[in-house]
Amino acid sequence: MVDAESFIQEATEEISEEVGDAHAIIALSGGVDSSVAAALAYRAIGDQLTPVYVDTGLMRKGETAGIRETFDYMDSLRVVEAQDRFLGALEGVIDPEEKRKVIGEQFIREFEREATDTDADFLVQGTIYPDRIESEGNIKSHHNVGGLPDVVDFEGIVEPVRDLYKDEVREVARALGLESVVSERMPFPGPGLAVRVVGEVTGEKVEVAREACHVVEEELEEYDPWQAFAAVVGKGTGVKGDNRVHGWIVAVRSVESRDGMTARAQELSWETLQRIQSRITGQNDNVARVVYDVTHKPPATIEYE
Repeated sequence: MVDAESFIQEATEEISEEVGDAHAIIALSGGVDSSVAAALAYRAIGDQLTPVYVDTGLMRKGETAGIRETFDYMDSLRVVEAQDRFLGALEGVIDPEEKRKVIGEQFIREFEREATDTDADFLVQGTIYPDRIESEGNIKSHHNVGGLPDVVDFEGIVEPVRDLYKDEVREVARALGLESVVSERMPFPGPGLAVRVVGEVTGEKVEVAREACHVVEEELEEYDPWQAFAAVVGKGTGVKGDNRVHGWIVAVRSVESRDGMTARAQELSWETLQRIQSRITGQNDNVARVVYDVTHKPPATIEYE
């Protein structure tokens, strides 16, 4: 395990040395990785840092409001409304790797625009060690590693938690005094709900995934999963009222893990599963059925794409 206090001191010194007198922006998503990177950078360079949260339209329910509340102590926080640009860039894209690369490039372009507005030379981001391993091993391209475009208009990219695993990042978050809503928060993929929609990303499918994920997170809180969510995986027939429908199939996934490199599907009670399917199908007329994914990692990955 990481010595959190020593790490904080070393990381802040490294950030301060690398950025110098320049200005930087931090890619803030609200997850523990980027939040820790933001807190470290804020300690290191203070007003030289501008936190930037990009609302891609692919975020969790209530994410943007939560970001404003959690990080209101950073006066320079910028919220970028980029939903149309991301969904437009993803139109017609089906391949999972291509999705990640499209999203990675779109993120960088958004941050480049913000950097121009704030005269920033550096980008700080919350890349962690498993992100690098999975991207370099061709398991999947993370939007902030393998998904980056070849040309990036920054003097440097600063990654203060690049050598840490998720559980170590949480230790650092606690040592930094971040609220438990941040330090203990369930992982959420950088590309957002785009990787919880199998096939082309559309506004309708994203909204189904968002609402279903919200239900799953609420219902499975007592199980304390490492990660739990819902994904839209295709269409199937169903019956709503007296009518036959061809609606979305939603897959529910809940896993236990230490660092995300391997994971085991959780055993959920029948009552819990029935409550989840009842809420998801009841709240959305376009959902025909709900299934539960019992596959471990490996052979599956945690996310669907």
